Amino acid sequence: MREKLGVSQKTLDAALKTSKPEVRGLVGNEGHFGEQVGLTKDWVVRIIRHVGNYAESYHRNVGVKTPLGIPRGLNQLWLAGGILYALPIR
Repeated sequence: MREKLGVSQKTLDAALKTSKPEVRGLVGNEGHFGEQVGLTKDWVVRIIRHVGNYAESYHRNVGVKTPLGIPRGLNQLWLAGGILYALPIR
């Protein structure tokens, strides 16, 4: 979830207080995206709080420090040389 914006389990509380419009929309403090698709305003917050963003989930479940030991490689954001591109939430 929006790894590109830097929202993670560790930064979630700061993200909820930010003035950055893109982050405010992501965490449900601005706009009505969640409600428009039948979810609550805080759906992203609840996911990140319990599961983390994509990077956190990847590293915890299949990353190099797990028994599977799979390097992130192409599973990185496109900005870091991978193929993952998340569409903006608006």
